[in-house]
This record gives sequence, C-alpha cells and structure tokens, in this order.
Amino acid sequence: MIKAIFFDIDGTLVSFNTHNVSESSKKAIKELKEKGIKVFIATGRIKLQIDNLGDLEFDGYITANGQDCYIGEKEIYKKGISGETLHALLDYLENEEKFPCSIMTNNGIFSNYIDDKVKELSKEINLEIPSVEDFPKFVEENIDEVLQVNIYVDEIKEKELMEKIFKDCESSRWCPVFADVDTKGGGKHIGVDKIIEYYKIDISETMAFGDGGNDLSMIEHCAIGIAMGNANEKLKKAADYITDDVDNDGIYKALKHFKII
Repeated sequence: MIKAIFFDIDGTLVSFNTHNVSESSKKAIKELKEKGIKVFIATGRIKLQIDNLGDLEFDGYITANGQDCYIGEKEIYKKGISGETLHALLDYLENEEKFPCSIMTNNGIFSNYIDDKVKELSKEINLEIPSVEDFPKFVEENIDEVLQVNIYVDEIKEKELMEKIFKDCESSRWCPVFADVDTKGGGKHIGVDKIIEYYKIDISETMAFGDGGNDLSMIEHCAIGIAMGNANEKLKKAADYITDDVDNDGIYKALKHFKII
C-alpha cells in the first residue's frame, strides 16, 4: 500500500510551457490527500523558490536535491557544500579561468555573472537569478550556508570541473544548460529517507515522479518510480513505469494506472 508520494516540480508537476500545475495534477493531489496519502515535494529548488504551486499544500519538502528537508516549516535535515570546496572554486575562478556559476542558499541563488546560459535557465524556470558585485566576498560571507553550486557549462567541462574543484561532490542535470553540484552522499533519495523516517513509513510504501537527472536516485530508490513522458532517456530506463508528459495529464494517468486514486 502506497502511503507517501514524492513529486519533482519543474517538468513534473509544473510545465516548462505554462509554468503552472495542470488542473488534473491539482485534482490528483487533492484526491491523494483525501485518501490519507502523504504528498511531498522533491526539488532542486530551495524552499524560498517554491512559488509556482498555487494553493497546493504538501506534507513536506525535499529541497536543494535532498540537502535541505522540511516537514511544513520545520527543517529536519541540512547538509551543504564544504568550505574547502567553495575555496577551491574561488581559487579556480581567480587563477585558472572564469565560468558562470551560482551558489544556492536559503536566501536565494546568486551568480558570479550573467551570460546567455544563465538567462536561458532563468527564462525556462521562470525564476530570476541575480548576480552579485563581489562574488568571492559574498561566498565568504555565506560560507556555511551554501546548499548547492550550479555550473553553467557543457558536459565535457562539467567533468573537468568535478575532477579539479568539486572532488567531494556529485553533479546531475535536469536542464541541458547547467549542472547541479551537491555534496557526495546527498541526492533526493536521502531526502526521501529523512522524510519517511520522520513519518515512520517504509520505503516499500513509497512512489516518486520525476523527469530529470537529479530525480534518478529517487526514482531508483522508491518502491515505484515513475518517469514523465518528457523525461530523459536515462531516467525512463530506470523507472518502473513511464507515464504521459507533464502537459498531457501524466501524473493523473499514472495514479489511475496504479489504482492509487
């Protein structure tokens, strides 16, 4: 029996085309709650940026790809990027080469500078990503608060930077223009474990929906992992079921298929 369901936001609950939650997904969430099934968000966004779900209410939030987890407004788990790694990043930017990147704290996302890739992401997820005048100083002032680093580079450069700078981290992509960089041992699956431990729910009683690379660990970890029709191929191969895409009632159709609602 499924007791807890985890939903990614961008490309899963929220369409990249409309920037809204579909009426069918709203209906599905309402029916799940009426049945007593717990519903949770599992996103790469920080909690402050979860502003595109309308009036939907959830029982908890896995944010920053599992690095910061909440039950309501209560933070139950937090694990950020190490100071050593952030200093390695600043050293590389100063002495090797500059590339567009941003740090994510609970106060927002802050970039060293804005280029076309940053603008593209900002437009796609309908979220402003401001730059800061003195990035090194800003990082130092927030050294203990950085949950995630975003690097706006291609996959070849990503691999190089992971080896040179982010040695204690892992990267994932849910959008072609950038990669999320998180501390090793993190991931949305860790957030799932923290949430179900809090509610005393077994992993065999869980289901997850996702579409991007940062959803992979959660899709593999939950008892039933569902890939949206618009998901990348790697996620589809790992999923237990592939539903329709976000703009064609994918969530509602999958929940009907499994007779959850």
